Amino acid sequence: MKIVFLDAATVGEDLDLSAFSGLGEFVTYPFSTPEQAAERTVDADIIIVNKVLVNEQTIGNADHLKLVCEAATGINNLDTDYLDQRGIPWKNAAGYSTEPVAQHTFALLFYLLEKLSYYDQFVKSGKYAAGPNFTNLDEPYNEIKGKVWGIIGLGTIGRRVAQIAEVFGAEVIYASASGAAPQEGYHQVSLDELYEKADIISIHAPLNKYTENLINKDSLAKMKKSCILLNLGRGPIVVEEDLKEALEQGQIAGAGLDVLVKEPMDEKNPLLEIQDSRRLIITPHIAWASQEARDRLMKIVYDNICQFQNDMVD
Repeated sequence: MKIVFLDAATVGEDLDLSAFSGLGEFVTYPFSTPEQAAERTVDADIIIVNKVLVNEQTIGNADHLKLVCEAATGINNLDTDYLDQRGIPWKNAAGYSTEPVAQHTFALLFYLLEKLSYYDQFVKSGKYAAGPNFTNLDEPYNEIKGKVWGIIGLGTIGRRVAQIAEVFGAEVIYASASGAAPQEGYHQVSLDELYEKADIISIHAPLNKYTENLINKDSLAKMKKSCILLNLGRGPIVVEEDLKEALEQGQIAGAGLDVLVKEPMDEKNPLLEIQDSRRLIITPHIAWASQEARDRLMKIVYDNICQFQNDMVD
């Protein structure tokens, strides 16, 4: 079988992918445009993708294609209706990034909550060494204990964040944008109640018709002025222009984002106008990407291909 990884650079060039060569002819490309994907999949039996679109344009001439492996959990880049129409199965990778995404959620929070950018700069500027006081209380910060933590998207990652937040002493509530049934052991509230009560809001939801543009001018206006908003779900869940205005007007205290509407970031993204790191921190979609998580990811993809090949033999 010929296995083609169309955008291997998206999982890092430091990973050892040599095991895949034992499954067949293994070809990797760092990135692929839709036009290149169409050419590179013509004789492929299995393709691996992370961000490359898989649709009629990119695999329409892939007559030998037997399996699509998504090197991610989300499948927004797959036209599953088209794959089903052609009878081509697909497999994604779930569960590999729970720990690093939960960890990064708290990294973003602490950066904002404890005003770390301010205090780091205070020390490095020489002001601390030149001053008379052993401390600096110019930018007071708060504890997580006793705060209300609102979660949008109580899947595996959302539940892990809830568990850690409770260890810190937060009261955890959650809301379902789709109106899903309550989960036992968790306090479900309406979205409006979550906006109004939460001191910290973290988003761990997928992008769908219920969540697209969910955080907009109206929802931001309902949040506390002291609220910190964290988006580790999908970029289009937040209307970026509305978030920019909310931060500039002090409607919320701060925001930490690991995902954006367009990735890589558009040079004209309105959020680039906010240079104050006490109010906004953006990381380039790295929450999923710990060394351990990327190793787990490719092990899942490898196992998916092995299972598919074994099923074909059986």
